[in-house]
This record gives sequence, C-alpha cells and structure tokens, in this order.
Amino acid sequence: MSTTETLPTAQDVRAAAERLRGVAHRTPVHTSRTLDAMTGAGVFLKCENFQRGGAFKFRGAYNAVSLLSGEERARGVLTFSSGNHAQAVALTGRLLGVRVVVVMPDNAPAAKIAGTRGYGAEVVLYDPGERDRQEIAAELQQERGMALIPPYDHADVVAGQGTAALELMEETGPLDALFAPCGGGGLLSGSALAARDFAPACRVVGVEPELADDATRSFRTGELATIRNPPTVADGLRTPSLGRITFPLVRANVTEMRTVSEQAIVEAMRFLWTRAKLVVEPSGAVPLAALLAAPGEFAGQRVGIVLSGGNVDLAAACALLGSA
Repeated sequence: MSTTETLPTAQDVRAAAERLRGVAHRTPVHTSRTLDAMTGAGVFLKCENFQRGGAFKFRGAYNAVSLLSGEERARGVLTFSSGNHAQAVALTGRLLGVRVVVVMPDNAPAAKIAGTRGYGAEVVLYDPGERDRQEIAAELQQERGMALIPPYDHADVVAGQGTAALELMEETGPLDALFAPCGGGGLLSGSALAARDFAPACRVVGVEPELADDATRSFRTGELATIRNPPTVADGLRTPSLGRITFPLVRANVTEMRTVSEQAIVEAMRFLWTRAKLVVEPSGAVPLAALLAAPGEFAGQRVGIVLSGGNVDLAAACALLGSA
C-alpha cells in the first residue's frame, strides 16, 4: 500500500511490524508503583522516547519509504515536519541511501533541527506566520520531482505508527484502555487500528492540548476543524487538523477524545522526568496528563500510555520544569 487514498487496516499494521522487525527498536514498557497508586490503575508506559530518532515517528517513516519503488527512491524523498517526523525521515534516508529534503518551521526546537541535519537531510526553514508548509513542500516537489512522505496523512505512515501499540499489547496482553497523543492523528489512528484488532473491548482515548483541540472538535462534530499554529508547549501536536486518512480512522476507531491544559502537560512531564526517570518531551507527556487529570476513573483497570517521544530542547525543557 502506498497511496494516501486507501485507508490502512489492522493487517497493514501487522505487515508493518514485520517490515520493521530488526530495524526499529522494540521499545521498553515501564511501570511505576507511584503512578499506579496515584491512579488506582495498572499503568504501562510504552517508551517511544527510546525509539530510533527519539520518537515513534521512525516507525511510520521507515515503513513508508521502504515501500517506495527503486525509481521513487532514486528521485529522493521530501517531507514537512516540526521535528520528530523530520528526524525520522532523515534517519530512514540515511539507512536506505535516499536523499531527503525537509521543510521545517524556523521556530522548531533547535535540537530537532540539528538532529535532522545531523542525519544528513537538507533542511528548508520557513516562517509559519507567513507561509504554509504544505504549499512550500508542493512547490519543492514540483521543482525536484521527489516523493512526498507527509508526517501523518499517509496510509503506510499510519500503519507503521500503529506498531507501537501493537508491541505494547503483545507484551502486556489486552488492555482496558489505551491513551495516545493526537496531533495529525497518525499515531492515534494507527494505535486504534491495533487495539481494535488485538483487544476489541479496549477503550481508545486520544488526547491533545486544550490550545490545539481541533481533533477533539472534529471527533465530536463530524466536521473537520482547523487551528493554525496553536501556541501549545507540545510542539509535536501543533498540526492544523486531522487529515483525509486520519480523520475517518479516528472517527471510526477511537472511543473518545480529551484535552489537557498546558499546566497539566508540564506536570505530567515533570512526573516522568523526576519520578519515572524518563526524558519525555511535552507532546509525549500529553496522554499521561489526561490520565492524571482523572484520578480514580480507571481504578482497577489495565491502562496503556504511549509516550510518543523524548526529543527536547534542553533549555526550554528546564525552563518548563523549573516553572511553578
């Protein structure tokens, strides 16, 4: 499958898992007695901050690029991203010998820009207040004839992202609830596909910042909502909307959507850093923030949390964690 017009299935997630075997890290699942006591639940943290490139995005990027034809690979790959997908495609390009160009906002975390360049990609910076990244990517694609691998709205990307939740449930067994962050919906929709296949009764909860609640509004109304450049600390979730692939998948397979405040995101991140000893970026802490905001609601249940990544700007992270 290599078309953005076809919705992926649980079988595509399983096929992606085989494709990624021995290439992507099978990331650890951590537990915390303190967290279990705080929530009354048995909580399992899927640590994608230990994934190659520092985030779950490597799964989707590698799955998608590896399925390109030889002729497409020879022309190179183009993408747009605020950071984690950028690094994932850049790393994939290095592994597969494919030239990569990435369109990135000039306000992306410096560590993510440096990481993308470090993997050998050409980075094209732009001002998100003046230009649209997809327009820039379309112009570059026309000029250079490169294959476009978008960060979430692509069937093969979604299938690859779903392998994180599949691995989690293979290790823990069926879960009562699964929390995943939502930006463009690639991880959430892929996780929901995996959960519906592996544990049909699992309650799939998508979580996004209150300041970037486009997916929540879209989920509840059935109409695609858009928010441009939301001012959330969760930079990986600043996507303007769900996509043609992810919107119907989220609507069909996700149980509910929740939002969390900026303060709740920082508090969840602080817990992960100081109590669980896990370096997780704000976007990755978002689903835990939702669980912590509902003390007792999931008592007695087995709950999975996808910690999506750990690529942080150290100065910015320390400023956040040091705030009151």
